[in-house]
Amino acid sequence: MAIFKGAGVAMITPFHEDKSVNYEELGRMLEAQVQGHTDAIIVCGTTGEPVTMSMEERTEVIRFTVEKIAHRIPVIAGTGANCTQTAVELSMKAQELGVDGLLVVTPFYNKATQEGLIEHYKTIAQSVKLPIIMYNVPSRTGCNILPETAARLADEVENIVGIKEASGDISQIAKLAACVKGKLDIYSGNDDQVIPILSLGGIGVISVLSNVVPQDAHDMVMEYLNGNTKKALELQLKYLDLIHALFCEVNPIPVKWAANMMGYQAGGLRLPLTELSAAHKELLEREMKKAGVLS
Repeated sequence: MAIFKGAGVAMITPFHEDKSVNYEELGRMLEAQVQGHTDAIIVCGTTGEPVTMSMEERTEVIRFTVEKIAHRIPVIAGTGANCTQTAVELSMKAQELGVDGLLVVTPFYNKATQEGLIEHYKTIAQSVKLPIIMYNVPSRTGCNILPETAARLADEVENIVGIKEASGDISQIAKLAACVKGKLDIYSGNDDQVIPILSLGGIGVISVLSNVVPQDAHDMVMEYLNGNTKKALELQLKYLDLIHALFCEVNPIPVKWAANMMGYQAGGLRLPLTELSAAHKELLEREMKKAGVLS
C-alpha cells in the first residue's frame, strides 16, 4: 500500500540566528504546506539538514512535526545514516513518535556493495513495523541502488514499499520499473523529472519545489495520474527554469534563500553549507518572479 500519492514536500528546517531550530516558524511552514494541499511531509530528509543536527534535535523536529500535522496528511521521517545501527535507532525512535513512514537514504561514505545495501535495508526494516521508502541519490552518497537490488528487497522485505529515485538516470529508472513490476512505489527525487518518472509508472515526487509552490507541485502529479497529461506537462515545463535555479548550488542552500524571500523566517544554514552567492541570488530571484512566485 502506498504511503502517499502526489507531491510530498522535502521540508527545510528553519533556524534562528544562533542556528537553533525555529519551531514557531517550522509550525507556520508546515501549516502552509497543508493548506497548499501537499500530499505528505518529509521531515529530516536531505533538504532539512539532518546531518548537521544532533540525534536529540532530529528527534525533536520529528516529534514537533507529527504533533503539528496531527494525522491530516502522512508524515515521513528521514532516518538514514552511514551506520546501520544508528539508522535502526533513529527509525525505532521515529516509530515511537508516530510517523507514518520512513525515508532511508543509502549509507554514505562507506560505499556499500549491493549485498551490503541489502543487509543494511533488511536490518532497518526488521527493527520497525513502518513502511519504508528507500532513497537512492548516488551523486551525494557515492552509493547506487541497482534495479536488481531494489527488486530483490521489494520481493523479500514486506515493509520496504517504495523508492525515491534521484539518480537522474532515466534509463536506470526504466529498468527499475521493469524489474519491480509494480511491487515498489517509485517517487521522483528530482523535480525536473517528475513527468518522465510518472510516465514509467511512478506515483509521485518528494519535492524541493513544493517548499515554494506546494499547490502546483501537487497539481502536476495529480493531473497526470488523473489522465490530464497536457496540464501536468504544462506545469512541469512552467517551473523548469525555477527548478534548475533551486539547484544552482547544493540543496538546500537555494531553497532556504527562496523561503526567506517569500517572507518566511527560514534563517541561514549550518556549516559546511554557506549562504547563496550574490550572482545566484539574482538568478533565483529572477526565476521566482518569472514563475509568479514573487511579484
